[in-house]
Amino acid sequence: MGKKKLLLIVPMLHQGGFERVCVRTARILEPYFDITIAIFCGDDIAYDISGLNVEDLNVPAGKNRVKKLWNVGKRVRKLAALKKRLRPDISYSFGPTANLINVLTPVRDRIWTGIRSYMDMDNPGKLKLFIRRSDRVICCSELIALELKEKFGADNLEVLYNPFNFAQMEALSRNPDPGMPDFSGKKVMINVSREDDCKEFWHMIKCLFLIKDAVPEAMLCFVGEGSFAEYKRLAEQLGIRDRVCFAGMQKNPFPWMRQSALYLGLSSMEGFPNSLVEAMANGLPAVHSNCKSGPAEILSDRFFEVKERQEYLEEAFGILVPLMDDQKNLDPLTVTEEERKLASFLQELLTDERRLKRLSAAAQKRAGQFSDEAYGRNFLRIAAECWIAAKKDA
Repeated sequence: MGKKKLLLIVPMLHQGGFERVCVRTARILEPYFDITIAIFCGDDIAYDISGLNVEDLNVPAGKNRVKKLWNVGKRVRKLAALKKRLRPDISYSFGPTANLINVLTPVRDRIWTGIRSYMDMDNPGKLKLFIRRSDRVICCSELIALELKEKFGADNLEVLYNPFNFAQMEALSRNPDPGMPDFSGKKVMINVSREDDCKEFWHMIKCLFLIKDAVPEAMLCFVGEGSFAEYKRLAEQLGIRDRVCFAGMQKNPFPWMRQSALYLGLSSMEGFPNSLVEAMANGLPAVHSNCKSGPAEILSDRFFEVKERQEYLEEAFGILVPLMDDQKNLDPLTVTEEERKLASFLQELLTDERRLKRLSAAAQKRAGQFSDEAYGRNFLRIAAECWIAAKKDA
């Protein structure tokens, strides 16, 4: 008897969280499934797909409403043809764009839809459709699963945390790009995210400005896709442009993490922040806003107690800080009280070596619980339970 067939569906494979999880899923499950990855557009592939079977449906994103609607139909037809040819046992889609096409495709197989970010919760109409037409809705966090159950009465939910290959990460961290700057003697606060207002980079830059004299070795480093032009201008206006590194997109961000002192995330929303776990695996003490979905589950061992608390909390595996004002303010002359409070906290933390060392050890311990092996075991368990339920219903 041959392997069961798994079809993974994702819009593109450019840099991004659920794109990374899609490729990792294929790698982890290769021994157990015959795997195909279907993408809507093959431009700007940022991940290693060598040896993987990738089918480009070649229906890139539309630039206006009419084109987008036309694309939905075209993608559905192309995915239907692919499913008829492959006859997958499971079709697992990542993110709302791929989920929509997956559930609308009229070829019936075991349909799994992935809710990979708390931002996906903003469209209740689509969520109801996904829940109704999916055999399993795969959530990347306990909070997302909890809210879907409370709001929609869903009973086909599973939590599957994102996977991480720590051995590969360790090897990559020791292979820096020749053009990478030397951060020796610096205390770098790093953030790895694409440019997006919800990441609230302006707060970090203003905090660095506030501690620049008290902690002269402090720096910021932003690794991720985007021009960051307005943030470069803000750093210039504050006179700290030489202390803020804009590294751009890096296929290997781990050497940058390895040279850093702290991971700092101030997102107003997340799904399951991959870069936070990756930084922790590299031994970085972690400070993150207690936004909905992700950070509290990663940094605390008492998630249900702390998930809505907006205060400074030093938890078992890292530090949760309150959400900041999410209205972007690029005025260099405006510094808020919450920025002053966070700056004071960061100053205290960066100058306390014993505390940093303790948090580093705790971070590495926690990161180890999000291994590829754990992901694979949980995926196979969910798949087995799904097939058992299908046989009972037949």
